[in-house]
Amino acid sequence: MTETIARARLAGMHRHAFAPLTPLIMAGSLGAATVLGFAPFYLFPLPVITLALLLGLWRKAESPRRAAALGFAFGLGFFGAGVSWIYISLHDFGGMPAAIAGVGTALLCAVLALFPAAVAFLQAKLPASSVVRFVLAVPALWAGADWLRSYLFTGFPWLAIGYSQVPASPLSGFAPILGVYGVSLVTAMSAGLATYLYAKIKSPRAGASAPFFKGGLKGISPFKKGRSRWGGICISVFIVLLWPIGYALKQIDWTQPIGEALAVSLLQGNVAQELKWREDQVDNTLKTYLDLVLASRARLIILPEAAFPLLRDQVPEKYLARIAGHAEQLGGDVLIGLPERDGNGYYNSVFSFGTAPTQVYRKSHLVPFGEFIPPGFGWVLRWLQIPMSDFSRGAVYQKPLEVGGQKVAVDICYEDVFGEEIIRMLPQATLLVNVSNDAWFGDSLAIPQHLQIAQARALETGRVMLRSTNTGATAAIAPDGQLIRVAPLSEKTALNVAVQGYTGATPYVRWGNSLLLTIVVILLVISFVRARALPVAGKKQ
Repeated sequence: MTETIARARLAGMHRHAFAPLTPLIMAGSLGAATVLGFAPFYLFPLPVITLALLLGLWRKAESPRRAAALGFAFGLGFFGAGVSWIYISLHDFGGMPAAIAGVGTALLCAVLALFPAAVAFLQAKLPASSVVRFVLAVPALWAGADWLRSYLFTGFPWLAIGYSQVPASPLSGFAPILGVYGVSLVTAMSAGLATYLYAKIKSPRAGASAPFFKGGLKGISPFKKGRSRWGGICISVFIVLLWPIGYALKQIDWTQPIGEALAVSLLQGNVAQELKWREDQVDNTLKTYLDLVLASRARLIILPEAAFPLLRDQVPEKYLARIAGHAEQLGGDVLIGLPERDGNGYYNSVFSFGTAPTQVYRKSHLVPFGEFIPPGFGWVLRWLQIPMSDFSRGAVYQKPLEVGGQKVAVDICYEDVFGEEIIRMLPQATLLVNVSNDAWFGDSLAIPQHLQIAQARALETGRVMLRSTNTGATAAIAPDGQLIRVAPLSEKTALNVAVQGYTGATPYVRWGNSLLLTIVVILLVISFVRARALPVAGKKQ
């Protein structure tokens, strides 16, 4: 009997010792599950649910520090599952030793996890279970954190929560007005309202618990009497209406078609990344793209980023003349991604050849460690073997390329992650073009995630987005963010499609992120001013 009691006590001690880890494990699992809300799964209601459950964990946290730990755990699960493909580019194609690439990827995920941790810490300073905390402060903090990630350390806004709603969710209707970070705001508001209502239904008064239907409507009322009650009702009704409002916004044509439909060929050479920069493969690559160009009858032909493993001045002039001649016969132009050099350095560029005078776009927003080495990190080159990793930046403001009878806003690969940079050429540009080489990430989630980001850019700007990539996902995207056509992954192909140029400007094109940031600041001021008169979240109620 005594031995049985001792064993029971020991088991209880073990359970007690591991009890604090349970919420952390739950938070990490919620973070990992949230990735299913993004492409290629597109389960857009899921992030609302997982965020609501995370807020429930934050609500029960004993202190701001404990809430921050839960936010950090969520971030580790979220980014660990969502951007683990960084390891592929570092190790598989960058030549970095497996252990170092693994540590580097883990450190990146840990740094990114600091953002939800900071949101958790700050929201825990607000009144416990208040409508202000859950449906105003947390959404504002989350949207602000998503935006801040786009600026710090040159920016890495990948997996901003607003992307999960593109393009099918009614909430994506806010993208042409507030941008993707505005969609993050309304997504988090929906989750916050669900958490707040559940908390009040379960416990209408502090420390009490009541069955859902006990006491009738009065017993489950989530609002206090007087001004607080009506304020809470108004806020809740407004957030519930965000979904039908978003749906209504999706029906608005913010931009208008201009000119005739344009025949376009998006070329996908499918040159394996491990072969791309080998000297013995140069001729094969040139032949692959020449054959695809000559087979096209489109007025605008687009090749991917760094289509040829050569600098612009290394490409045979007869080769380029043949491409330009074919385009001239069709009354159109060819866009080719080509690295170039001049007296100031090397550039990741896109050149036009054909009917219009030759023009060039130079990439402005470079990728750290992929296209330039940040100061003080030169030692990384001992392990990282990436060709052409010392590019110079192109001008911040460049004109659209006038090709194929359109004004084309070109961006290269990672640049389309930054919505406020894409709109620099608008509303003058009538088409968006992204050239990429996502072969660096293998057959990973990065491919569909990057495509979804491009869908958001089309939705924000009310423009067709054309993507030409080396291995995928090559696609044409409509102004409403829907896919017009997508080429098969990892196949040599030409995606032929007729698209329309568009004119006009969405509210986001006119204001960028300024309107969203203004709303975020207003919500935070209201939240923290209101907080002074109410009990703090971490205190017992």
